[in-house]
Amino acid sequence: MAKYTLIASRDPFESREAAHYADLASDLRKAGNDVTVFLVQNGVLGARKSNASAPLSKLAREGVTVLADAFSLRERSIPTNRLADGVKPSEIDVVVDHLAEGRKVIWH
Repeated sequence: MAKYTLIASRDPFESREAAHYADLASDLRKAGNDVTVFLVQNGVLGARKSNASAPLSKLAREGVTVLADAFSLRERSIPTNRLADGVKPSEIDVVVDHLAEGRKVIWH
C-alpha cells in the first residue's frame, strides 16, 4: 500500500480539474492506498457545505482523509463549522509531515 497526499489549490468553481482530482483520489483509495486530500488556497472554497462539496464528502466516506488548510479558511472567512461533512480543518504542517514521511505528493 502506497501513501499519497493530493494537494488541491484551485478554485473548484473555476476549474473542472477539481472533479478529475477527486476521481484520482477515489481511484487511488479503491486500489488500497492511504490517501489524503489537502485543500489549500482557493481549493478550500469547495469545502463549504453545499451541493458543490458533495464530492469531498463522498471521498471522506470512501476512506480518504480530507483536510482544509485552516489559514486558507480564515483568509476566505469560511468558519470551520460550515465545512462539508468529512472535511476537517488542519494546519499546513501536516503536508510537511507527509513529505518527511516519504509520501507521494501531487500538487494541483
